[in-house]
Amino acid sequence: MRTPQLLVLIAVLFLPAVARACPTLAPYYPIPGQTADWQSVDRALAPLLSECLLSSEYFALRGAAQLNTGQLTDALESLERALLLEPENGAAQIDYALALFESGQLFAALEVNERLIERNDLPPGLAPAIRQRQSNWRDLTRDGEVQLDLLLGYDNNLNAAPADEQLTLTLSGESILLTLNPEFQPVSGPYVNFRSAGRYRFLAPNHQHNFSASVRGRVSEDTKSDLLQFSARYNLLRPDQNNAWQLQTGVNQLFYGGSSLFTGSDLGLRYQPPGDEQCRPDFLAAVQFQHFHGQAQLDAVETKLSAGGLCDFPAMFNAEGRQRVSFGLSLLRNDNLDGNRLGGDRRGWQLNFDWQQPLGDGAIYAQLNHTRQRDGQPYSALLSNNSIRRQNRSYMLLQYRKPAHFFGENSTLMINLYHQYQQSNIDLFKIVDTTIEAGLSFRF
Repeated sequence: MRTPQLLVLIAVLFLPAVARACPTLAPYYPIPGQTADWQSVDRALAPLLSECLLSSEYFALRGAAQLNTGQLTDALESLERALLLEPENGAAQIDYALALFESGQLFAALEVNERLIERNDLPPGLAPAIRQRQSNWRDLTRDGEVQLDLLLGYDNNLNAAPADEQLTLTLSGESILLTLNPEFQPVSGPYVNFRSAGRYRFLAPNHQHNFSASVRGRVSEDTKSDLLQFSARYNLLRPDQNNAWQLQTGVNQLFYGGSSLFTGSDLGLRYQPPGDEQCRPDFLAAVQFQHFHGQAQLDAVETKLSAGGLCDFPAMFNAEGRQRVSFGLSLLRNDNLDGNRLGGDRRGWQLNFDWQQPLGDGAIYAQLNHTRQRDGQPYSALLSNNSIRRQNRSYMLLQYRKPAHFFGENSTLMINLYHQYQQSNIDLFKIVDTTIEAGLSFRF
């Protein structure tokens, strides 16, 4: 039990005469039509504490004075004492709801304010303000955003073709070089990248719902490599004082060259136990169902177990704000559902590193990723002497974002540099890809 509540109970049991000694408080109320001097009211009321321990009116008035002079903690205690003595004290309820809101206890404030709205004795001029306050506070439990991105870029490998122009085939135990048809060699050129995304968040007393959906497309002169992707996600976040749990699920659909290529649906559970002031551990378990349209032999279930951390440090380079770092190491398992996929099941691991740093009035963002995988069976008797395929894929993304006020308050200039390098013991899976793009992002 909090100390003020205990003092009130003691006073109720052992000091009944004190309430009768509390003087009238009418001289301490602000005069209507005049600017209230709440500091003077608080100073004048302080000496009366010992006489008014059982006066709900006293604690309500003093709580109002403390609230209006920025003494939030003291105001909460005074108003709580007023309501313990007289739960239906309307003046105390009005100020207590506001004190809860200003202290960050939004749902407690909504609950107290809702009880006020249900009262039948609210003055006619006050009721609309109380209802409007409830509406404004409830709006804070829901927010949404729409984002539109338009970027122009250049890619030296639009079609994700093998890096080598020749492949080594194994025929009758001998290696033979085969030159790839130009159609399967890297195609470079400019492109337009567009993205539309929407996000919606709903807060509840003990959890948070997050919904998001996006459409992304890339078009270029090489229409065979045009991309169109739809995705939708839902997260249920349940934090408490020490831990945070997050259930996440989503689905995405990929079209390539005008045809449906891939559908993925996933389900994951993220757990963040308590950490220190700067870093917090982060664990994730996820499973994804992968369906390849027209190629059922590629369908698979991939599981992922990750351990890492989220850190928040003072910004470098004397910049204002904070830099944020996240990192994780994951174990990967990809099990073929058909049983006839070349290479069979795959196993591997993944290392991921994200970094965000303020830079001037903008920010720089970096993402590094390295994935290593190994097949469980030889890939093909025609390739690399029927070897088991091994792949190492690394990519780097650098992004610079800066407000572009000349296009509006909600516009941002973006510059992205992306490089991917995939190495394999089978030439067919050696890929090098570099893109650079720049454009604008708009948020509404």
